[in-house]
Amino acid sequence: MSAVADTILANARVRTLDPDRTSASAVAVKDGHIVAVGDDGDVRDWRGAHTDVVDLAGATLTPGLVDGHSHPYLGMEMATGLDLSACRDLDALRTALADAARAAGPGDWVLAHGLDHNAFGGRPVHHDLIDAALAGVPAFIRLYDGHSALASGPALAAAGIDGPRVFAQRAHVVCDPDGRPTGHLVEFAAMALMDAVLPRENAAVRRERLLGLLRDMAATGLTGAHVMDLQDPGVLDLLADIEESGELPVRLRIAPWCMPGTDTEGLDHLVALQRARGRRWRIGGVKFFMDGTVEGGTAWLEHPDCHGQGTEAFWPDPAAYTRAVHRLARSGVRTVTHAIGDAAVRHVLDTVELLDDPAQRALHRIEHIETVPDSQIPRFARLGVAASMQPTHLAYTRADHRDAWSTRVGKERADRAWRCRDLRDAGAVLVLGSDWPIAHYDPREVLATARLRRLPAHPETEPVAAGQALTGLMALEGYTSHSARSVGEQDVAGRIAPGYRADLTAFAVDPVTAPADEVAAAPVTLTMTGGAVVHRS
Repeated sequence: MSAVADTILANARVRTLDPDRTSASAVAVKDGHIVAVGDDGDVRDWRGAHTDVVDLAGATLTPGLVDGHSHPYLGMEMATGLDLSACRDLDALRTALADAARAAGPGDWVLAHGLDHNAFGGRPVHHDLIDAALAGVPAFIRLYDGHSALASGPALAAAGIDGPRVFAQRAHVVCDPDGRPTGHLVEFAAMALMDAVLPRENAAVRRERLLGLLRDMAATGLTGAHVMDLQDPGVLDLLADIEESGELPVRLRIAPWCMPGTDTEGLDHLVALQRARGRRWRIGGVKFFMDGTVEGGTAWLEHPDCHGQGTEAFWPDPAAYTRAVHRLARSGVRTVTHAIGDAAVRHVLDTVELLDDPAQRALHRIEHIETVPDSQIPRFARLGVAASMQPTHLAYTRADHRDAWSTRVGKERADRAWRCRDLRDAGAVLVLGSDWPIAHYDPREVLATARLRRLPAHPETEPVAAGQALTGLMALEGYTSHSARSVGEQDVAGRIAPGYRADLTAFAVDPVTAPADEVAAAPVTLTMTGGAVVHRS
């Protein structure tokens, strides 16, 4: 044979996810693609003088893991500053903020993120609860859901926010009965009122932070991510700049946002944007929002939440959303829609069902799906709509429903939280991801939580809706074969077979059969993207 492999991965337990050959022990790679799969004899003829032979020493090799929902660039902005995810109550929050304020220099801000709504102990979110601890230093705190924030009194004054505002999309500056802002800013348009006064990093720092983040992601086994935003058009120039001098450690498939008010010209621009791509990044789809979050009172529910909220869609005219999706579908553009509440999920499914062409129906998927009734579950598979879910979001709920999410929706809806297993059993394509920075991007943690219905390493925690647990194989498929199917890449990705991309992940344990808590802590021995080793332990 004249062809010689660039790399041979040997002495492995290969989980191919290929129905024609479910297991193997060696894989040969050339020019970024898999050329042979089998045992040592099957790949021997591909070995040459310059072939890099990697002995995986019995590690389990799987198709490369792809995070189905991530925000690498936007997430860097959202995750700037102090991490408050460990704060469980107001005392801990105030202590953390006071320490940060004392360390601040003249003119500095306290920027923070990851704050759990439950830290307020059921109190309304209000800057009066934190201002004394900050001693006059302006602060902007992003809550963990990514759809809301708390601005301190001085921060509100710096941004000129002194009362309610009217927005073209569902968003609001929460005010007290006298019309004074509480500092609670709900949804993107409201939080954007702070952009002009918040400190920002320069382009060089952001470039290095992004590249470092992607390398860290690769070290956890990720070979790709479905990126659910393109807020800053300069990101594409940044990615192109990185590829001028090297390679991205992970593939990025980017879906820019389509917001309420987007006209025909804007939709045509989104269609044209689909042609933009590099070697390991591309624009692939468009992201919509049908609602917000349960904790913020902006999830679109069939019936009001326990605070009397949740009855409005993110698009003030849901029919306009439907028209926009249909226009993109007729152009062959895939869509992903953020839909958390049951009414939001139903409307997206209704929108897809109105498409007569089965090929156009197969272009869509729904993100999050936090609560949905029995009637909607079979519609996913029947309509060909993929479900994209993030099991680690369960960390913000409790099995006894004594948490902000559950008390908002009430017991009936809380009992049908994150119905991963029901969707899989009904035949739906089920993509798994992290929604970083809402939860950590480490796929091992997500794989484990999907099986445990609790965070790993916390056996004392009662699982949330334990009947919705996935098997180890289902969880792995959510990061591999189902992820590929959800974006139409099932013929080039998501399995280990000749002709497929050489995106591969090797674990020290078998992620399918090892105990879930062990999977969460298992070393990733190798990550390969496009035939190049981007991480090796």
